[in-house]
Amino acid sequence: MRVTVVGAGVVGTMHAWQAVERGHEVVQIERETEARGASLRNFGQIWVSGRAGGEELETALRARELWEEIGARVPGLGFRPNGSLTPVRGDLELAVAEAAVAREDAAARGHKLLTPDEARALNPALRGEFTAALYCERDAAVEPRTAQLALREELLKSPNYTFRPGREVREVVGHGAVRDDHGDVHSGDVVILCTGAWLGGLVRELAGPDLPVRRVRLQMMQTAPLGEPLTTSVADADSFRYYPAYASTALDALNAGRPQSETAAAHRMQLLMVQRADGGLTIGDTHEYEHPFAFDTVEDPYDHLTEVVESLLGRPLPRIRRRWAGVYAQCTDPGRVVHRQQVRDGVWLVTGPGGRGMTCSPAIAETTAKELGW
Repeated sequence: MRVTVVGAGVVGTMHAWQAVERGHEVVQIERETEARGASLRNFGQIWVSGRAGGEELETALRARELWEEIGARVPGLGFRPNGSLTPVRGDLELAVAEAAVAREDAAARGHKLLTPDEARALNPALRGEFTAALYCERDAAVEPRTAQLALREELLKSPNYTFRPGREVREVVGHGAVRDDHGDVHSGDVVILCTGAWLGGLVRELAGPDLPVRRVRLQMMQTAPLGEPLTTSVADADSFRYYPAYASTALDALNAGRPQSETAAAHRMQLLMVQRADGGLTIGDTHEYEHPFAFDTVEDPYDHLTEVVESLLGRPLPRIRRRWAGVYAQCTDPGRVVHRQQVRDGVWLVTGPGGRGMTCSPAIAETTAKELGW
């Protein structure tokens, strides 16, 4: 087959990967010189722990397997099976962690409840005080700023792969055919539109105004090297409030008995933290859902995150080197991992994985391949 993939973020690149792996001829088109969106502006976490049971968890677990397989072939991904720890404080937070460990699918996630000493044996950088820690063995990490580049470098070794940067697809001109802003027509058997948070223009024209996908803005930051290993990813108990796996009567009691701080609630915050290959820490994040989004970043969330991280590490945070905002597309249909829709003859739109994009993209692409009979 001849496959045209529009978009060079992680979802688009994984679709190109799946097609090349199956022996198909692939042209990948990207409107920027390189992808610049949420595929780079994220934690690089392969985050199994908080996924909803059923299809979402199955997708994340399959993606975790694929990330590890691809990472063995492409060292530039920086794949590492580092797991995650969520320290908890007090009885209310502890009860939510206990409910997570009691789930029927807890073993599939690799969930265990650890004492503080056990958690510090696993991650000695956690010198702060906490009651216990929820461990997820299946969580992992990659390097988001270089993952797409490493995947593309490997793809370019195949004579069946072509990358066309600096081109914006403007219209569908027939079965499996699109025209870009250079006037060139790219024809084949199928077009896969993986346009991320770009939901206007051609996407709106093809999918209509009722596309069940919304845009979400976040803020994050990255520090100078920590000076010691952070051997697992780290979350705080506020993450329980944002991930569906933790829904329980214990979570209801936490929300009622210990609401988020004013800053965390106002910015819909949780702490997620992962160490980069250079030793720095990627730390976030916030969630903004209402349009129009702010055009600037605000300091209060960063101050809150710094306070939370320092309380867990028991030491001052290294100097902040980078701050940024990003926007991703999130499917609003309950229970769906991604929005996958045939929008024209031979043209499919795959978008809206939300915060699951980095985690689930290999399995999302594999499912597309199977559904389209690749």
